[in-house]
Amino acid sequence: MKYTPLPKEFYIRNRAKFTAQLAKNSVAVFNSNDIMPTNADGTMKFRQNNDLFYLCGIDQEESILLLAPDCPIPTMREVLFLRETNEHIAVWEGHKYTKEEAEAASGIKNIQWLSAFENILNTVVALSERIYLNTNEHLRAGVVVETRDSRFIKSCKEKFPLHQFDRLAPIMHKLRGVKEQEEIDQMQIACDITEKGFRRILSFVKPGVTEYEIEAEFIHEFVKNRSKGFAYEPIIASGPSACVLHYVENNKACKDGELILLDVGAEYGNYNADMTRTIPVNGRFSARQRAVYDAVLRVHQEAAKMLRPGTTIQEYHKEVGLIMQSELLGLGLIDQTDIKNQDPNLPAYKKYFMHGTSHHLGLDVHDVGTMHFPVTPGMVFTVEPGIYIPAEGFGIRLENNIVIKEEGYFDLMRNIPIEAEEIESLMNS
Repeated sequence: MKYTPLPKEFYIRNRAKFTAQLAKNSVAVFNSNDIMPTNADGTMKFRQNNDLFYLCGIDQEESILLLAPDCPIPTMREVLFLRETNEHIAVWEGHKYTKEEAEAASGIKNIQWLSAFENILNTVVALSERIYLNTNEHLRAGVVVETRDSRFIKSCKEKFPLHQFDRLAPIMHKLRGVKEQEEIDQMQIACDITEKGFRRILSFVKPGVTEYEIEAEFIHEFVKNRSKGFAYEPIIASGPSACVLHYVENNKACKDGELILLDVGAEYGNYNADMTRTIPVNGRFSARQRAVYDAVLRVHQEAAKMLRPGTTIQEYHKEVGLIMQSELLGLGLIDQTDIKNQDPNLPAYKKYFMHGTSHHLGLDVHDVGTMHFPVTPGMVFTVEPGIYIPAEGFGIRLENNIVIKEEGYFDLMRNIPIEAEEIESLMNS
């Protein structure tokens, strides 16, 4: 791995928090993600299951974590199962965890090879009343493939039909939604790497460069700083392409007078940054571009202040919408008649600002956590308002990542240039 792992004490604490949420006499099982195929004998890059990673820090395929805190056999209360390596695997794939290395990384003393899983599972389940199993219950998930978790659920229900089954997802969403300081530190590193990439491209961009050349500058800086790469597919959208919210082709030349919307973030240690900036190709905003930019920046600044403990994201989005409505009136994009005649379920401002302002951030870019219960200290959110004007050929979005505090917030991207004057100055220095 490129990154510096977190200490085992972090994962020991996470497991203690987790097991405290389980019903009496329960067993919970977490599976690693599959390695997904491409074509022929190709595979995608492996990405660990975030719930398993959160509880043990093991970043390797074909791993299983079993937790049974009330098991009468003390050695079976925490068991980590790993793929056993051999000479062939070592030659073709490289090093895999030894049992000693896995214990040092996770703090789990009972490390077994996968061949022992069935026998140990049968024993622990026979001594348990409930079985907690995992599924992807993200509110925006579109699951179209059968996962390792899905296959395991089927096999468990066939083998243990008289046990009570429970969902792990609500517990994991609750725990992962509030970050520990070690997680915030990893995210700060991801944001700092993102900053380096952004400052690099500010001195690189000029009329005639292509979006994919900008993408290449970012990935160079990210990997050089021990990131695996982009936290998500980067959006490098010049001119009208910025009005396509999930534009990822990144194949056009950037023209004089256009703006470029850059929605990029580095990952570090499986934690993610999520930044958006909008810059002028020629290093200078036009008067109209600057007016819209400043409007978005004002909404961004006010929205960050409003995201506070006790509010809900749904209430917050409505409040931000009213601020955006005021800015759009000032820009002449909507008028009072539009507001008077608007559908309450589709406000007039949605024509130019059609997405939400914030989402959880962490091990997932759209991280798990509650979007319908009050915000609490320790949560990490994006703040990302935008105005998109297809008729004028540009869109502007500004996005930072903030940690919610008891009073106020802490901006993980506080050092990344966002004021128009600073961006122009850096591009022309």
